[in-house]
Amino acid sequence: MKFDIKEQDLIIKPYNQEGPIYIREQKGYFQRIRRYLGWVLMLTFIAIPWIPYDGRQAVLLDVASQKFTLFGLTLLPQDFMILAMLFMTGAFALFFVTNWLGRVWCGYTCPQTIWMLMFTWVEHKVEGNRNQRIKLDKADWSVSKWQKKITKHAAWLVISLLTSMSFMAYFIPAKSLYMSLFTLEMSGIVSFWVFLFAFCTYGNAGFLREKMCTVACPYSRFQSVMFDKDTLVVTYDQARGESRGARKRKADPKELGLGDCVDCNLCVEVCPAGIDIRNGLQYECINCGLCIDACDSTMEKFNYQKGLIKYASEKQMEGKTTNPFRLKLLGYGGLTALFVVGMVVWMAMRTPIEASVIRDRNALYRVNFEGLVENPYTLSIINKTQHSLSYSIGISGIEEASLQVPDTITIEAGQMKRVPVTVVADGYELKSKVTPISFHIQALEDADIAITKETKFYRD
Repeated sequence: MKFDIKEQDLIIKPYNQEGPIYIREQKGYFQRIRRYLGWVLMLTFIAIPWIPYDGRQAVLLDVASQKFTLFGLTLLPQDFMILAMLFMTGAFALFFVTNWLGRVWCGYTCPQTIWMLMFTWVEHKVEGNRNQRIKLDKADWSVSKWQKKITKHAAWLVISLLTSMSFMAYFIPAKSLYMSLFTLEMSGIVSFWVFLFAFCTYGNAGFLREKMCTVACPYSRFQSVMFDKDTLVVTYDQARGESRGARKRKADPKELGLGDCVDCNLCVEVCPAGIDIRNGLQYECINCGLCIDACDSTMEKFNYQKGLIKYASEKQMEGKTTNPFRLKLLGYGGLTALFVVGMVVWMAMRTPIEASVIRDRNALYRVNFEGLVENPYTLSIINKTQHSLSYSIGISGIEEASLQVPDTITIEAGQMKRVPVTVVADGYELKSKVTPISFHIQALEDADIAITKETKFYRD
């Protein structure tokens, strides 16, 4: 994308570093999309821990018990592969969207952006519009200023606490978590995490704000790797807008030797990152489109054509056509689809039971008083369902071998149980010193829940 960027613009003020950014409240098409989408995402984030399923919390990430419950699915540490594939799917989906639409994740769905703009909305309602907030901060401390500041920060703290509680409800049953808060019976470790996340939310959304995006977040640094000439980004039409300058609404810009940009500076005042998009594409830009809404509203007032600032690719700005089937975009999309298919296949092949066979470390075998050879084993059985199940254990591979097992093997939902078993056989009837055998573990309540594990039987 070719822009006439002045060197002093890049050196002096790539973005506002001199103090807080006072974001102007802006209405418009893209702001409505963000606000509605933000409400949907926030309400979904809050509501998910409260969704019941089969008599329990549908989504619960129990880190202490190393058990993740997702509706009817229980994931244990042995299921780490599905979590790894889920993260990789999310990463490549993000790369795909970035190559296609730029940093729309940052502008529309990133929690930092949503909470930052929500805190800004509270600030706007309590302290007034942008000019009023600037004036208030410069004014001497008074009763009115104290009231507004205390009200604003109190609202921020309440939102931060609710956010922290909603987040912790994914790891601790929501009902017991909120009950412990209201009854002041919350444990020390839970209290620590709740207030830590509340403090982080309060600091990030209330104070750090755009610094999290421009300084702390690594995504803004490597996003350009995923951009190409076909990526849609927020773009200022320099050929149409320059030379910029103020004028009366009914004045003819051509007679004045001016472009369509009236230099109202609204695109800067509404930007959460405090940048001037007219200086060209900058890594601080989160593709939120607020400057587009601001510019379109100004163009409408002057009866100019909208789209002086718009979503466009470098090729579109050069009068060319964007290629929707470029290799990089198809590659990211293909990898995303591949990991999705992999997760589906893995889920289809996943069994709700897992077992392993552990031999006795003290002796491979022993001979009892009847002269029969005994091989002791320990079966580690994991019940990966959400219900308590009883299991039967059988053996194959040696005819007339007997199996000594406990009478009742009952394992609670999501738990592992070690079951000591002993295989007894007549050593003279075995052809070799090492004989392959198989353990067959079957759930009594469901014939489809079964697994077979192979091992060896030893004799002298």
